[in-house]
Amino acid sequence: MFVKAIELVSGFTRPIHSIIRYGGQQKIIPGSATLFFVNENGTAITCRHVAELIIASDQINKDYRQQKNTGFDTGHVNYQVQGKPALVKSDPIVQMKNSFVNCFDMISGFNCLIHPLYDLAILQFSGFNKTLYNGYARFVADNSRIRQGKSLCRLGYPFPEFNNFRYNPVEDDIEWTQSGLTNSPSFPIDGIITRLIARNQAAAGIEMSSPGLRGQSGGPLFDTDGIIYGMQSATAHLHLGFDLTDFAVQDGGSIKKVTNSPFLHVGQCVHVDIIKDFLRQHQVVFYET
Repeated sequence: MFVKAIELVSGFTRPIHSIIRYGGQQKIIPGSATLFFVNENGTAITCRHVAELIIASDQINKDYRQQKNTGFDTGHVNYQVQGKPALVKSDPIVQMKNSFVNCFDMISGFNCLIHPLYDLAILQFSGFNKTLYNGYARFVADNSRIRQGKSLCRLGYPFPEFNNFRYNPVEDDIEWTQSGLTNSPSFPIDGIITRLIARNQAAAGIEMSSPGLRGQSGGPLFDTDGIIYGMQSATAHLHLGFDLTDFAVQDGGSIKKVTNSPFLHVGQCVHVDIIKDFLRQHQVVFYET
């Protein structure tokens, strides 16, 4: 049903790869998120919570370097002071680096516009000579097409498989490498619209019958023609009330007791009208159909 739409949307949807190191550890944790481009000028959108973490990474890395140089305890971690072992008070993020994968030949930076109310951000990239994405989003013009029961799909980059990174013990730093897997496969998930999410008596979000997966935050919500209806933002967990305690079930030739509290995991997407209004507010070129 969504085969051609996924091929189309994949052209302008890209992963954000992150590598994270926590206090007192050398292990690197990979993570991912998603963005998609709204025009040919290098402008993309993603979730506010994704953009804020990317912006914060510069300060996180700066604080870590300063702490190493001075041995000053910021209240989180005491690192090596006069050759003595570190005292770890908690495990905050101490280093984080990000990569916008297959977006441009190069970039000098980006400007980030954060929505004050909704989980939405605009990324305006600069310093590139060539774009590596194909096409751009076309948003649904008529919001009356957003109706309960309509089948839609989301695309993003959960389950990160990239491993082109390492810990450099000489520099005590995390870094990207030229070897290893540089990509993770995209992952679509479909569902039907279950409810509209209202805020101030206006539609602010679209609830889907299936969950949005970790790593799909910032990914597009689209129909079978590849038209964009919103952006994946979060997943809510609805308690079904079918709790079981020591419930007897047959397992092969024996009876075992099962305890379970089931939830329905539903995706929450930023409504297309919120996205278009924010783009208009900042005079960003976008397209409707």
